Amino acid sequence: MAVARPTGSASGALCWQLLLTLAILTFACDACKTVTLHVPSKLDAVKYIGRVNLKECFKSANLIHSSDPDFQILEDGSVYTTNAILLSSAKRSFTVLLSNTDTQEEKKILVLLEQQTKVLRKRRSQEKVLIRAKRRWAPIPCSVSENSLGPFPLFLQQIQSDTAQNYTIYYSISGPGVDKEPLNLFYVERDTGNLFCTRPVDREKYPSFELVAFATTKDGYTPELPLPLLIRIEDENDNFPIFTETTYIFNVSENCRVGTTVGQVCATDEDEPDTLHTRLMYSIIEQLPASRTLFFMQPATGVITTTSSQLDREVTDKYQLKIKVQDMDGQYFGLQTTATCIINIGDVNDNLPTFNRLSYETSVEENIIDVEILRVAVTDKDLINTANWRANYTILKGNENGNFKIVTDPKTNEGVLCVVKPLNYEEKQEMTLQISVVNEAPNFASSRSTMSMATVTVNVQNQDEGPECRPAVQIVRIKENAPGSTKGIGYKAHDPETNSSSGIRYKKLSDPEGWVSVDENSGSITILRSLDREARTIRNGIYNITILASDKGKRTCTGTLGIILEDVNDNGPFIPQKTVIICKTVMSSAEIVAVDPDEPIHGPPFDFSLEGVSDSEVLRMWRLTKINDTAARLSYLNDPQFGEYTVPVRVADRLGQSLVTQLKVILCDCVTQSDCKIRSPVIARRLILGKWAILAILLGIALLFCVLFTLVCGATGAAKKPKVFPDDLAQQNLIVSNTEAPGDDKVYSTNGFTTYTMGGSTQGICSTLGSGVKNGGQETIEMVKGGQTVEPCQEAGHHHTLGLCKGGGQHTLDSCRGGQVEADNCRYAYSDWYTYTQPRLGEESIRGHTD
Repeated sequence: MAVARPTGSASGALCWQLLLTLAILTFACDACKTVTLHVPSKLDAVKYIGRVNLKECFKSANLIHSSDPDFQILEDGSVYTTNAILLSSAKRSFTVLLSNTDTQEEKKILVLLEQQTKVLRKRRSQEKVLIRAKRRWAPIPCSVSENSLGPFPLFLQQIQSDTAQNYTIYYSISGPGVDKEPLNLFYVERDTGNLFCTRPVDREKYPSFELVAFATTKDGYTPELPLPLLIRIEDENDNFPIFTETTYIFNVSENCRVGTTVGQVCATDEDEPDTLHTRLMYSIIEQLPASRTLFFMQPATGVITTTSSQLDREVTDKYQLKIKVQDMDGQYFGLQTTATCIINIGDVNDNLPTFNRLSYETSVEENIIDVEILRVAVTDKDLINTANWRANYTILKGNENGNFKIVTDPKTNEGVLCVVKPLNYEEKQEMTLQISVVNEAPNFASSRSTMSMATVTVNVQNQDEGPECRPAVQIVRIKENAPGSTKGIGYKAHDPETNSSSGIRYKKLSDPEGWVSVDENSGSITILRSLDREARTIRNGIYNITILASDKGKRTCTGTLGIILEDVNDNGPFIPQKTVIICKTVMSSAEIVAVDPDEPIHGPPFDFSLEGVSDSEVLRMWRLTKINDTAARLSYLNDPQFGEYTVPVRVADRLGQSLVTQLKVILCDCVTQSDCKIRSPVIARRLILGKWAILAILLGIALLFCVLFTLVCGATGAAKKPKVFPDDLAQQNLIVSNTEAPGDDKVYSTNGFTTYTMGGSTQGICSTLGSGVKNGGQETIEMVKGGQTVEPCQEAGHHHTLGLCKGGGQHTLDSCRGGQVEADNCRYAYSDWYTYTQPRLGEESIRGHTD
């Protein structure tokens, strides 16, 4: 049977289920009947169609044949497709032929079929991959058109399980659209497995549904695994494309090239992607102002480009486009949306600034500076307050002396001409300037020939300006040591109008040394006293005085008269270093250098010689050897003794002008000159003791007196018996008292001293060690601080030790009486006394005291 092709008729388009009639023909009996199965119009290969009960027709059948090759039927009555087919709206039927034969060959076929059937049943019982299981319980693609008009409930498909042959199967589904949002959109008939949709669905909200189907028996047994069901919602073109912005704003420069990209618009469509429903087409509907077409939009991308290079901002600075986007690839029945696109034309410097006038005239008084004399205006069609509009002015000619400058007023864009250097009417009464103007930004056709230029005539006005001191510094030459009353040419000022010096008065403003006077009428100078070129106020041989010149109108000017003092050989060379140290252990000579205040023409080479008679002691002890034009070497002879010597040295210049320098030469036992202990009187006078050095000397003297006083006190209390106290106490200047007498040992001390008692239970807190007393097996050691007196007191067989404490500068003697050992308000312990006296008493004083 050939597969029927789908027709374009309405009945064929709406009929998605056809009737398939199976005519069962038999040769054994006529008990068979016609069975009708409802199937979809499209069937996949190895698709389960249905099942018929062949046992009602035949008791036995060895061979089963189908008259249609697109279908086959098994011995249990199950009908499957052998190929994928598409049924037409017409009914289709096929006949199953059964035969019963006893031939040997047919028996073999029956046995083979029987074995194959057993294998199929075994696989099914083991729940492995089975062809029939795949046909009866597998995911079935299904779709629903969005916004469908029904009728509802709308049948989608039937789900079935092969286990329905052995069990009573109940079907159920779950998932989104069933027991999850949106609820109750789908349901399945429990007994038949027919799947239905209850209402329209919006694909943009729910593009698909993933359901799960279940097959269970009456007692809850699940013979099949859960079956995933995908229900796809077929898109309908129900959404308009929408621009991402309602108004697009782009910028493009004027005079740009054809094809320059202006910008890109974009739209979105919520329908299914990659379909005609979302295939968008862009276009320009209208252009304002409605001149010739200047822009083009790429239909597929929405990119806007220019179609002309004649965009002129100065003519039209903005264009407005009405644009459209349409789906269905721009077909007339597609949905469309419009938007607005504004294109601003950017400015470029395509217009030169031009002067409003070609020539200007102005005037200015002479000797005036920093004044505005003219404003020039220009016209520029480019965008105001941009670099394409702002002007730069230049003076091309006529300003060689730098008298003028021209700047731009940032508010008005005018050129402001100013005088920055005084003009002189007497030199020039009229000046002509040529000025030009360009923009800050470069111009497309920038060249010198296209510059806008104008001419400015400046008239210089005369004014009474007073005398002029020109040149400001005038020079006159005079020999130094010129005698008084010598006259010379002075400073000369002149009136610029008459170019003469008549009527001008002169006055001296500055004369550091008071050497000259200035004539009031002529400005000439007179020497008052001898000029000295070597004076400290002379700089490079020039002596400067300041002159004030004034006219009858009290207008003044100031100039400088520089007097060049011509040098005279009036100074002999001398040796600046007056003291020379020679370390005899390492050197036998010293180098001396001479200088001459006069000019080099009156200076070196110098001639060095020792001043003295031929038989003098100087010549016998010293010798001079010339080193160069300005230096000589002084060396000693005959091994003189260490000490200080005076050596007169005469130095003469090239013209014989000489001077004797008395050198102090120190012969010293040293290695370097800084180690020399013999100092000259000049050096000794500079050694001044500081206040801290004097304080240190005084403290040393005071400490020495303390040590001597301690030694004297120790000697008066020396004992006749050997000392019995430890050696370490001897190092602390302890004085032992061995006086034996009955009675108690008692120690008195005042503030600031400590009494230390050996063998007793009491230790004082005074800070000096006095005499020690031994009585009845006890030995008393008393600490005595330098500068105070300790005297023993004996009465009635008792020994009393006098303790001294520092208080108010007085010494207190306690009465001689018996009693127990006491301490009288002493604040220092033995360790304090040790800390105080140890660094102050030297080893020599300790040994002297011990002896």
